[in-house]
Amino acid sequence: MHLAFLGWGTAVPDGTLLQEEALELARSLCPQSEEQLNWLPKWYSQTGIKTRGIILGRPVLDDILQKKNETGSPFIPNGKPDDLGPTTAQRMEHFQTLGPPLALLASKQALENSHISSENFSHLITVTCTGFFSPGFDYHLIQNLSLSPSVARTQVGFMGCHGSLNGLRVAHAFVKAQPDAKVLLSSLELCSTHFHYGWDPQKIIANALFADGAASVVLGASDNIAKETWKLASSGSCILPDSANAMTWNIGDHGFEMTLAKQVPGLIKQHLKPWLEQWLAKSGLRLDDIKSWALHPGGPRILTAIEDALSLPSEASEISREILSKHGNMSSATLLFILKKMAEIEAPRPCVALGFGPGLAAEAALFI
Repeated sequence: MHLAFLGWGTAVPDGTLLQEEALELARSLCPQSEEQLNWLPKWYSQTGIKTRGIILGRPVLDDILQKKNETGSPFIPNGKPDDLGPTTAQRMEHFQTLGPPLALLASKQALENSHISSENFSHLITVTCTGFFSPGFDYHLIQNLSLSPSVARTQVGFMGCHGSLNGLRVAHAFVKAQPDAKVLLSSLELCSTHFHYGWDPQKIIANALFADGAASVVLGASDNIAKETWKLASSGSCILPDSANAMTWNIGDHGFEMTLAKQVPGLIKQHLKPWLEQWLAKSGLRLDDIKSWALHPGGPRILTAIEDALSLPSEASEISREILSKHGNMSSATLLFILKKMAEIEAPRPCVALGFGPGLAAEAALFI
């Protein structure tokens, strides 16, 4: 039995940030010398991003860009060399206040798109790696969508950019065990709440890439579902060799801290193809049989590394680069944005989705 996609929804914050503004924001938050200032334009120009959603909102962003403090936000830099930005507790307060309404907006769209009544949902899966509180945004969704108080809740947390693929695997298992199950999966990521203050090249690169967004999908069994409906057939996972420190995501005193080693693209080029070929063979497929690719745009170099590893044409990542350009890297929500777009344009299948996260772990999903 396959997992059918019955409804899609996406949402981004109102506070859109141009990449030119993001560069100015970086100048306010990070550099401590003229030499460091000179590095920033190169990094920001190479991201492939034009705009992104930032949950902090225009008033706070304008305060930072204009070196004012009319909002009194803890995210306003104090101008001191040792400024580390808000505490983790303050950042989590912002996630708790600003995040759930964004997830609700995406989920309402998915429910409306599915034409399934809220009381019919048996399972709720929430995905995030950027904010934690309890009761969490799953509780907010239950209350505001009028889901049953007995809906079975599952949280997929702290798994990084491929988290939604992990969530889909869980949903697939639920539907196999309970064929009449109706599942709402909601991914919410507010990466901007973890902007790094001060000078650390790996963390500044993360600042240059990451953004905020939410995406939700309604899922159920594939029986008696129209042929054109996208369906998840299988999923796979692999921790790449000798990569434990290549990508990390840790909780610090002043936000969650990401490291992205230079070796990540090289590890993908070296190890992705052999594993992917073995995994596809279990479904009786070869790389040449795959008609489209949903590639998580961890950054332009990640996309290029995947293309090089699998000998893919540049158009294979066209939609991934389009989403990156328009929205930035929204961590786990990004792949659902890409899949929604591919479903809308009726991209050919079979399709393989790929994402990478701390480990360095690769996650794959096969859609038919």
